Order: sequence, then C-alpha cells, then structure tokens
Amino acid sequence: MLLDDIKQPNDIKNVDPRDYDELAQEIRQFLIEKISVNGGHLGSNLGAVELTMALHLSLDLPKDKIIWDVGHQSYTHKLLTGRRDGFESLRKFGGMSGFPKRKESDCDCFDTGHSSTSISAGLGLVKARELKGEDEVIVSVIGDGSLTGGMAYEALNNASRMNTNFIIILNDNNMSISENVGGVSKYLNNIRTRENYQNLKDSIYYPLLEKKYGQPIIDFVRKTKNSIKQLVVPGMFFEDMGIKYLGPVDGHDMNALLTVMKEAKRCETAVLVHVITEKGRGFEPALRHPARFHGAEPFDIETGLPKNKKDKANYTDVFSTIMVKLGARNEKVVAITAAMPDGTGLKRFHNVYPDRFFDVGIAEQHAVTFAAGLAAGGMIPIVAVYSSFLQRAYDQVLHDVCIQNLPVVFAIDRAGLVGSDGETHQGIFDLSYLSSIPNMHVMAPKNKWELSDMMKFAVNSGVPIAVRYPRGEAYDELKDYREPIEMGKSEMLFESDKAKVALFAIGSMVKTAVSIREKYLEKGMDITVVNARFAKPIDTQMIDKLASEYELIVTMEENVACGGLGDKVLEYVCASGIDTKVLQIALPDEYVEHGNVCVLHKEVGIDADSIIEKIDKALS
Repeated sequence: MLLDDIKQPNDIKNVDPRDYDELAQEIRQFLIEKISVNGGHLGSNLGAVELTMALHLSLDLPKDKIIWDVGHQSYTHKLLTGRRDGFESLRKFGGMSGFPKRKESDCDCFDTGHSSTSISAGLGLVKARELKGEDEVIVSVIGDGSLTGGMAYEALNNASRMNTNFIIILNDNNMSISENVGGVSKYLNNIRTRENYQNLKDSIYYPLLEKKYGQPIIDFVRKTKNSIKQLVVPGMFFEDMGIKYLGPVDGHDMNALLTVMKEAKRCETAVLVHVITEKGRGFEPALRHPARFHGAEPFDIETGLPKNKKDKANYTDVFSTIMVKLGARNEKVVAITAAMPDGTGLKRFHNVYPDRFFDVGIAEQHAVTFAAGLAAGGMIPIVAVYSSFLQRAYDQVLHDVCIQNLPVVFAIDRAGLVGSDGETHQGIFDLSYLSSIPNMHVMAPKNKWELSDMMKFAVNSGVPIAVRYPRGEAYDELKDYREPIEMGKSEMLFESDKAKVALFAIGSMVKTAVSIREKYLEKGMDITVVNARFAKPIDTQMIDKLASEYELIVTMEENVACGGLGDKVLEYVCASGIDTKVLQIALPDEYVEHGNVCVLHKEVGIDADSIIEKIDKALS
C-alpha cells in the first residue's frame, strides 16, 4: 500500500504522480474503516482528500502553515503528517483528537473547533511572518458553510488590504452540517454553474500555465481573463473586495489543484482559491445522508447503519417532540437554529411549521439578535443551540435580549460534558456565563418529563430564559416526581429527618445524586436529595431550610465551579451569616479534553464514587 510509505511530513512528495488517485482511494478506505469503529467526522474528510494531498504536495510542512477552519476535515492532514497510529485511539480519552492540536504535531499550527475562524488566524500568522521577515506560505482553509459566519467577513475585509501572499482555500461542498442556506450559498452556487467561465479556464488559461509559456503571454491572458470574468461572472464579490479570485476548481482533480496552487503561491496579495468538493465522496451512505455522516457514531460499513442501536430517546429527541406540541398550542412560537436543524432536533418543527422556522446559517450572534427582534415584534422565539456555540453570542444575549428583558427562550443542547469532540465542544460554562447576566433566568431538567415541563414554563414566562440539557440518552426515572414549576423554586425529591447531608443538584447531576443516595442506603445511611431546577434565581428559602436541618449541603452541577450554582449558594450562605458547611461539586477551572463521558466524569471527580469520597471526607 502506498499509505504504508507515508510515515512523516512531506513523504507524499515521494509518491509517483501516476499513483495519486490510488493513494486517495487508500486514504478514503482507511478513514471509512477507522471511523466505522471509533466514530468521528466522516463526510467532510472524505470530501477533502485530494485537496489535502494537493496542499501537502505544494507546501513544505511544518515550515509552511495550514489553518483548518473548524478542523473536522483534517483527518487526511493527520495521516499525511505521520499520525496513522493515532487513529486507533481517535477521540478516545488520552488519544488523538478529532481536531487540529498544536501539542499533537508541529504541522498543526493553530487549534480549532468552531467555524469562521481560519481567515482571521491565518491573517495573524501572515502579519507575524512579515514582522519577522520570514517567507513561509500561509494557507487558511474555510468551508462554504463557515462563510455564513460574520467573523469570516471581518477577516476578509482586513485581508483585502494586503500586499503580500496569503492563500485562502474555499472548500465548497454546498454543505455545512446540514444543507447550506441563504444568499452566500446562492451566490457560490451561481459561480459553480457558470460553465462558460469554467470552460474558458479549462481550455485556455490552465493549459498555458502548464506549458510554461513566456510570462508576458501569461500576464496578458490573466488580464484578459479578469476582464472576461467581470462579464461572465458579474459582481465578483471577492475581487470587488480586493481579494484575487481563482476558480472554481474541481477539488478531486489533482492536476487542476496543483496547477492552481502554483499560481496562488505567486500572488503578492490575498488570493481566494474556490475549490468544489463532494462531501462524503467514495462512500455511498455518506453521499445519501451527508448530515448523518457529518459526525458519525460507529457504523456498519456495508449498510452505513449505526452499530449501537438506540433503545431510548435522547434529550434532543424529547425536545423535538416538545417543539411540535408547543407550535400547535401557540401560533406565536417560532424556532431558530444556526445551521443545526438536525443536530438540535428542529427538523420536525420545520416540516410541520415551515413558515415559523428559521435557519440563519452558522451565525449564532445574528440568531440571537434576530430572536430579540422577533420577541420585540410580539413573537415567542425559541433559539435551539449547542451550549458551546452559544458562547459566541454572549454579547447579543446580554445587550439585545436581556437589557430589554425580551422573552427569548434558549434551548441549550449539549450542556455539560459532551465527550469525544473535546475542549471546544464541552458545554461546561453556560450556567456561569448566563447566570452573570441581569434579567436572565436559567433552568436545567432532571429528566425527560421535566424538560417538557420546563419548555412549557419558559414559553409562558415572558422573560429571557434558558433551559439547558445534556447530550445523550434522556433520564426516564423519577417520573412521579413532577411538582409544578415555579420561578426560582426547587423540588424536594427525597427527605429524611435522620440524614446529615443534603444534596442540592441541578440538571444531569440529579441522576448522580439519586445514585449516591442509593449507595449510602446500602450502608445504612439516609441522605436528602433536592432538585435545584434553577441556577438563577436560586431557591434561598430551600437553602435556609437545608442549612437549618443538615450538617452539610452538597451542591452538584456539571459546570465549572467558577460562577456556577455552587458559587451562588456559597455566596448566599456567607452573606446571610449561615453557620453550615457547603461542599461544592463541580468541574475544575480548566478545559476538559476529549473522551468517553463516563470516563471524563471520573477523571474530573463528578462521578458518584468520587463524590461519596468527598462527602465522607467533609463529614469527618
């Protein structure tokens, strides 16, 4: 196998050009086999194989730099830089990350995980290169889906003023996680379909470059092409900004890719190379279901079906059902997503109420202010978003929603530890950053029925309010514990007048609290369990009660300690002069790497056994 001879950066340059197609096929087969076992981002990586090969053939790594936007399409890059063995532990605790990581390799020059960042980062690396008087080539790779994010245009605006080489690769597969939406998608689609312009390049321009005619002829053709381009492709957005545009180029044609990279490296300005790729190329199930194979669970290669059958509904499924019911009950309910209709569970709502569903693309900031406008117009907007993605819209939540006290509901999926995607995707800060905002109210359900109750409560609350819930299977115990929700009020689940300890848990940690109680009961010791329900406002009356009746209050949250539920309880206890012990169970003030969620719980000390050890120590 050709892949066996690629053991370190730049080994691909030893491959005979006649074998490039075979190597691409081997890479695809390798990725399919490994991801079918460990899971991971498949479709995007299958589409970027030839593009990545062309970059590695055209550049000298690690001297030259590639910045991958999001980074979920960097698996081929990892293969070509000597990390083949790492795929055995891909996305496992202590194993290789599914995203670029500087600590993993000198060939990863910038850590990524969220979209629309690569051009800004690349521009910074270019300026650093100029200030140091060096000559490395800087390439930023960005997908067409990421171009719906405003940060990309802020960076393009600055890149347009450059008079030094900076290569931007637009990897255009007409997809983000789901199908792209909006004007940018339509604009790029118009460019893709301009056959006259494409034929001009294929029949005249690129053959001249390949045959190495004199530079005067090349310059003449280039000027002529630029004039014709304005006629054939009117309103060339990138060139009108001052960024040279090359393309569109077939992203699976190695000769075309290598040729356009030669030209791009010659430009003394920012240049955008528009590459057309096919997401999921080489694997029929991924071509048929690109959204499913964006972030795939382990699957059967023959059928493409998941290996692990889902026995119970997850929280996203439950939310999906709730949304359809809420839409039926209230015509003012509208739903907003930032390019995640499938991931957030809003696809069913879209199918039933298409006029009340809005996908704004990868633009969380716009999504929140858009929701604020809808609320100001008398609607009840529900913004469905992953916890770590909402971080990007903190300013809009504060300024545009909460200052005006507008009734926007935030349905926050993937709250807490999410596992294999690692630091950039762990939803472990939302209780803290949302609770810091005046007028914001924050809830977290203990189980699937409480998620339903909380969403109904939120829709009718008339205030800015967030409901955060975890990734994965929905907890279906405690069905009979369903007290009506009141603003800022907790729920007593298990009370004992013989207990010394009261657990004050929120959201996913209620399940852990119940497990802790069961373990103590086996030892002959009872324990009180309270479902906090609200991280803001906290139930001070319940805290007063617990402080007067128990030796120890244990706050439990799947969130960083700083600014979370435990901090608020401690602050209240101290300010009130209450004489009681408070043990804060939360995540450490650090980023949590990728790995199985159960493994991570134990690693950071929020699993049942670790908490029991801390409680016993506090009591002693």
